[in-house]
Amino acid sequence: MPTNNKTYFLGIDGGGSKCKAIIVSEDNKVIGSGISGPANPIHGFEQATHSITESALLALKDAGLQDVKLSDLIAGVGLAGVNLPILFDQMSAWEHPFKTMYLTTDLLIACLGAHQGDDGAVMISGTGSCGFSYVDQTPFMVGAHGFPHGDKGSGAWIGLQATKNVLLSLDGLIEPTSLNQDVLDHTQAKSAVELVEAIAGKPATYYAKLAGYVFKRASEGDQVASAIIEEGAQYLSQVAKRLAQQNPPRLSIIGGLSSFIVPWLEEEVQANLSEPIYPPEMGSVLFAKQQLANAAH
Repeated sequence: MPTNNKTYFLGIDGGGSKCKAIIVSEDNKVIGSGISGPANPIHGFEQATHSITESALLALKDAGLQDVKLSDLIAGVGLAGVNLPILFDQMSAWEHPFKTMYLTTDLLIACLGAHQGDDGAVMISGTGSCGFSYVDQTPFMVGAHGFPHGDKGSGAWIGLQATKNVLLSLDGLIEPTSLNQDVLDHTQAKSAVELVEAIAGKPATYYAKLAGYVFKRASEGDQVASAIIEEGAQYLSQVAKRLAQQNPPRLSIIGGLSSFIVPWLEEEVQANLSEPIYPPEMGSVLFAKQQLANAAH
């Protein structure tokens, strides 16, 4: 048993590019953290379970708890991809190494974290994008259709629009702007054919790396870059209004692009945003605690 019979919680936030783990004491203090590889089971069950276990071991090591093992931990695990029932069932059937595991979606843990376990809504603008609310134990989702057919207002979508516009300008159909050189330098392409070769079949994360150039050029007044950001922000503003119809007490925006896109959102939406209280991995711990409390009743 762990020292002094203390209970330790493991919080997991597993996404398509990385898996974050934290070790949390009973009084909600984070005492260790670890990061490993991708943990979205859509890209493979073995990869996901390996990343979860590895990040948990790294977090335990970071916490310096020599006499605590994975089998002592109560795990809250929030994963991308498990909104699909087939993947939820597969992950639920995993012979995990923990004392107990409570599994849910990455969206729910993001929402619980942002609002300290209470009702609320979140918009996510990172590599992908979507909206999610959790009110009266009812989840509600907008978007989350994936790239390239969805994820508007995300880093991947912004990067894809940039490459489309550069291709149009290389064909002489629109005027080139300062964004051209950024995209061509980044892809090391000198022509439309070379650019297509460079970007063909690339994943969302590749396109998301181009988003920074678009925001930079938009802030300098580049019309093509500004139009892309405005269209993405308009979509996210619509998502915010759709979420508001669920009457969430709070709305937060999270994800790597959130601080960049907020100034472009409609003023009314900006005014209604609240800072997220905790990150998603703490939302996993709050979820596990809620599930434990429910089980006790």
